Amino acid sequence: MKIIILGAGQVGTTLAENLVSEDNDITLVDNELLRLEDLQDKHDLRVVAGSASSPRVLREAGAPDADLLVAVTSSDEVNMVACQMAYTLFHTPTKISRIRNSEYLREKDKLFHNDMIPIDHIISPENLVTEEIIRLIDYPGALQVAHFADRRISLVVLKAYYGGPLVGYAISMLKEHLPYIDYRIVSILRHDKLIRPQGSTIIEAGDEITFISATVHIKAIMAEIQRLDKPYKRIMIVGGGNIGAGVAKQLEAGCSVKLIERNAEKAKSLAEKLSNTLVFHGDASDQSLLFEEHIENIDVFISLTSDDEANIMSALLAKRLGAKKAMVLIQRMAYINLIQGGTIDIAVSPQQATISALLTHVRKGDVKNVVSLRHGLAEALEVVVHGDAATSNVVGRKVSELKLPQGVILGAVLRNEEVIIAKKQVVIEENDHVVIYLSDKKNISEIEKLFQPSAFFI
Repeated sequence: MKIIILGAGQVGTTLAENLVSEDNDITLVDNELLRLEDLQDKHDLRVVAGSASSPRVLREAGAPDADLLVAVTSSDEVNMVACQMAYTLFHTPTKISRIRNSEYLREKDKLFHNDMIPIDHIISPENLVTEEIIRLIDYPGALQVAHFADRRISLVVLKAYYGGPLVGYAISMLKEHLPYIDYRIVSILRHDKLIRPQGSTIIEAGDEITFISATVHIKAIMAEIQRLDKPYKRIMIVGGGNIGAGVAKQLEAGCSVKLIERNAEKAKSLAEKLSNTLVFHGDASDQSLLFEEHIENIDVFISLTSDDEANIMSALLAKRLGAKKAMVLIQRMAYINLIQGGTIDIAVSPQQATISALLTHVRKGDVKNVVSLRHGLAEALEVVVHGDAATSNVVGRKVSELKLPQGVILGAVLRNEEVIIAKKQVVIEENDHVVIYLSDKKNISEIEKLFQPSAFFI
């Protein structure tokens, strides 16, 4: 596939790195020539220096015969104009744009179609991160939660702790504890080393476990791996930007929410917009303010400013003063591995959320959802099966008969509203929604080919 990526910031660069190893022809466009030259030295891709919305630059980047254009510059307006240029001048088939401004998003149904601004898919990092945080609040103790198949199937990442009934026992014991619940443990990360789960594998405290099950069974399975946290009811949010305000708005009906904002005018505006959230004008690094607002009673402290260092420091302070859990927004991927799992419980990355959404539209075949895991090294995706026994490599075959690369596991199937865990004897049928886990995303090309019927081959 020939793909043009506009913008070599963190999202554009990470997306290029994800796709360049998958037999794609990638061209990266940015104004910063030195950044482009550095990326070209590291990866097998083309670079073009110049304005992403310039017809000349787009033509030089190969827009006349591109299959896909992804506009992820820091400017919504440049992204929109670039998509318009690609549609009007070059008839680019698929155009994806990152849009941040909430004013544009509120009017998206009127604005973003071929008669106005021709964007096929909109990616909003703020909305994606807000949804991710809400999922983590809904499932206390999880490190990552992803829903598939209209939310009927879920993938959960969590750590095993002493006190979990299954810790110190073989995975096969879970079936004895939960005889009427089906699940699939697809990955165990122990001391930064991946272990392929088997029935005899002993769960150890500290293991990072990834499992797939019907969404209704998530909490029952989590309770076997760690003592289930009580529902989060007292929330403190730092930062009143789009994400902070969005999280507060969604939580305030069912939780006691406090929000700290440094800017006085913004704090006043938020107090008027949020009906059941206590808004404070202040600094989250002010110990006296945290003491006054009883930080020791807070279930989750969520720091969501645009400053990584400020988020980390305020979360560390909150935990030291008694907050039970700390969640932080982190822009720089290098920080995530350093902090998550220590004093800070969860790091949320806008880049990873955005990459997951972008990959959903980039993957070949009928892919409904993609989730990037382990900071981009692993992946889970939902594929709709097409074809018949004559044209498909999977239809009519048992899971045990499929030629899957090492580290690829079929987790679950949605068939006619029924969730089926993909055990060896399960036969794949046309129109099944199959959730697949890849411990190494380098195998994605093989999976794409496996699930595409012969009529779809390119």
